[in-house]
Amino acid sequence: MTTTARGAPRILIVGGGLAGMHVALRLRRRLRPGEATVTVVDPRSYLTYQPLLAEAAAGNLEPRHVVVPLRQVLPGVRVITRAVVSVDHSRRTAYLVSDIDEPEPLAYDVLVLAPGSISRVLPVPGLAEVGIGFKTIGEAIHLRNHVLAQLDAASSTTLPARRRAALTFVFVGGGYAGVEALAELEDMTRDACAHYPEIDPTQLRWVLVEAAGKILPEVGDRMGRYTVDLLRRRGIEVRLATRLRSVLDGHVVLDDGTEFDAGTLVWTAGVAPHPLLKQSDLPRDDRGCVVTTEYLSVVDTADAWALGDCAAVPDVTRGPGMLCPPSAQHAVRQATVLADNLVATLRRTRPAVYRHAYAGSVASLGLYRGVAQIYGLRLQGFPAWLAHRTYHLLKLPSWNRRLRVVADWTLALLFPREIVSLDVLEHARDDFTAAVAARASAG
Repeated sequence: MTTTARGAPRILIVGGGLAGMHVALRLRRRLRPGEATVTVVDPRSYLTYQPLLAEAAAGNLEPRHVVVPLRQVLPGVRVITRAVVSVDHSRRTAYLVSDIDEPEPLAYDVLVLAPGSISRVLPVPGLAEVGIGFKTIGEAIHLRNHVLAQLDAASSTTLPARRRAALTFVFVGGGYAGVEALAELEDMTRDACAHYPEIDPTQLRWVLVEAAGKILPEVGDRMGRYTVDLLRRRGIEVRLATRLRSVLDGHVVLDDGTEFDAGTLVWTAGVAPHPLLKQSDLPRDDRGCVVTTEYLSVVDTADAWALGDCAAVPDVTRGPGMLCPPSAQHAVRQATVLADNLVATLRRTRPAVYRHAYAGSVASLGLYRGVAQIYGLRLQGFPAWLAHRTYHLLKLPSWNRRLRVVADWTLALLFPREIVSLDVLEHARDDFTAAVAARASAG
């Protein structure tokens, strides 16, 4: 292993998401003073706790409370807020976006790759123009503002077709993100209708489109069927084994022949490996993920480690050839093992195999409703909803954020949801630039 002149290896963590942040946090606790330096590089200065995005979008939580500032939780760790555009591990150099034409090189001795994933987008006509993603806090805020703006538009128009389109909400993808976001926002809009006398709640149309024959496969077939039944009892259309064919100008066409107009289309149909992986010299599998050993080190590559959504990590609990699914549950546990193994390598002791048997999954389906399968125990309704909140509260990094989330939940029980659309925040300078233009035209 190469080192700096002072003898302290430079550890570079690419990605400040759930996996990368927990690696840095563990290294900060395990490393002795002067034993190594740790740097985290990420385009954002905060971690987004994605399991609570749906509640932030629905107004149960203040959006700032589901993000964790990296500098606040990682004192002593250097945080660089920039994007990594490529990695040349043979030269132990990462290249960062810079203000000049050429990327800026950043040298390191040990690489930890955890850039996460991006939304898996298919070539559906019209999707790029009207689709809304749901992976970031910005997208959650935008979706909330957009949905409330659709209620405003529906209450203000006198055109029946315009009203029907504004009150039609389509979610594509039956995984956690899509189901939880749909369920929470459907709750929110029904509450909001109390303040829109022009809108009958029965006019709201919610559609979930899933290409597979089931939803929420992580909670098991039985709980998945329960979820479908629950959503349908709430008046939500669940279309299984169905694909979105096109959405040009908001006109939804499904492959079962159904067509209708929708003012909202949310795309949550899976994830894809981060594009950075293609710009590295690390070994990848046929899906584009970095191949690791059971110790989380990159195969046949010294001083390189990978974890989380970007990594193909062997799942030794399920047998040869099986890989760990890209879940938050695995990311956090992989971070602990990886950090410990990295420290063990520095100290020339034996690393440990990453081994984690699946503990189960929890999902929220709106206020007081949920599904869960925990160590074989199936829960539904209020117990599952409570398990969901308890689990994610305990996993949320920092006591600061946990207390703020508890405060938000408590206030949400005492007061009705806020139903104000603050879409002006997304165009904050429009009024000022209009005033400037008016002044200029006046001479």
